[in-house]
Amino acid sequence: MGIRLLKIASVYFLLAIILGMFMSITHQFNYAPSHAHIGLLGWTSLALAGIIYHLFPDAARNKLATSHFWLHNIGLPIMMIGLLVFETGKTAFEPVIAIGATLTSLGVVLFVINVLLNVKSNP
Repeated sequence: MGIRLLKIASVYFLLAIILGMFMSITHQFNYAPSHAHIGLLGWTSLALAGIIYHLFPDAARNKLATSHFWLHNIGLPIMMIGLLVFETGKTAFEPVIAIGATLTSLGVVLFVINVLLNVKSNP
């Protein structure tokens, strides 16, 4: 689980960099919210979750971890596509953002519960 999350996080890192370069070259900074969300919820959050799951294998081997993985990795792309389209002026995509954000947020809640229950110091 941890390694899969680290690999997915690295893809989000690349996407954030590409979007940042695009904004810089074209001077279209209206995509800054998407850039930030891809970097923070994609690259940073998933990388940290991957490291935690790698360091604490008991937390990685349960239904909370599996549910977190799928909710986060389904919700985030939905939210980001919706937000990118919204940032072009198509405000009708706001419900798409909400659906993706809700799925991602539920995944994060499950991750927090999992960490609180299953991440323990070694005796």
